[in-house]
Amino acid sequence: MAKDTVFTKKKTLNCRGKLLDLSTPVVMGILNLTPDSFYDGGELNAIDEAINKCSKMLEEGAAIIDVGAYSSRPGAEDISEEEELKRLLPYLIELVKTFPDAVFSADTFRANVAKAAIEKGASIINDISGGNDEMFQTVRKLGVPYIVMHIKGTPQTMQQNLQEGKILNDVMYYFSERLNKLHRLGVNDIILDPGFGFGKTLEQNYELLQAFEQFRIFDKPLLAGVSRKSMINKVLGTKPETALNGTTVLNTLLIEKGADILRVHDVKEAVDSMKLFKQLNSAQL
Repeated sequence: MAKDTVFTKKKTLNCRGKLLDLSTPVVMGILNLTPDSFYDGGELNAIDEAINKCSKMLEEGAAIIDVGAYSSRPGAEDISEEEELKRLLPYLIELVKTFPDAVFSADTFRANVAKAAIEKGASIINDISGGNDEMFQTVRKLGVPYIVMHIKGTPQTMQQNLQEGKILNDVMYYFSERLNKLHRLGVNDIILDPGFGFGKTLEQNYELLQAFEQFRIFDKPLLAGVSRKSMINKVLGTKPETALNGTTVLNTLLIEKGADILRVHDVKEAVDSMKLFKQLNSAQL
């Protein structure tokens, strides 16, 4: 990628009065409140533990904290809306109170949960489902940035009966269709996430990574989440617990290909990658 195409966008998202500058890439730290996420499920069992983890990620340079109470790992249990709210809101309320200047995103595909989370202080909706009319209307009314992710199926079904073959055109059409609906509603603060690992074969994940910069055609911020995922482990023979090095390699490649937001478990390492890439990009020959 040419030097003058990186770190030059002047894109700012209005997160309920907090301005998020994406002229250079930023890190989204993952805060899972689920007992069964693929890497850190069950790690946080008390609000003070969540506060401590959030504090660490913010100190390490996270610009966004993504709080989720519904596990989206393959084959995860489908919990009720009531259970998701029960898990999410008490933690979110205390996190917002403790870190009033932080930007929190709510990782949910349910419109009612999204509305409740925004009312309690979140300022971005991160929707792994790609959305539906109810969610789109809710986002329009809330007036907050909205992350649209590509997924085939649901967390319960997405890795069953995977279809081989090229996938880039399908993802491009998926984004085009949803952007058209959202723009018609007047929703413009939209972030696109191709959904690495969500209903895709190993080869399809790397096809999307290879073509990642093509998503810049939509002129929207791009989010990438590859942290400790099976697309790393299947190639390197690692496990989620030992996949940090592979994650850092792919995150660095994604920065080069135009990622604006990296969603990660390990904030410091992602921030370090961005600092080194920025230094390289500024070097004079």
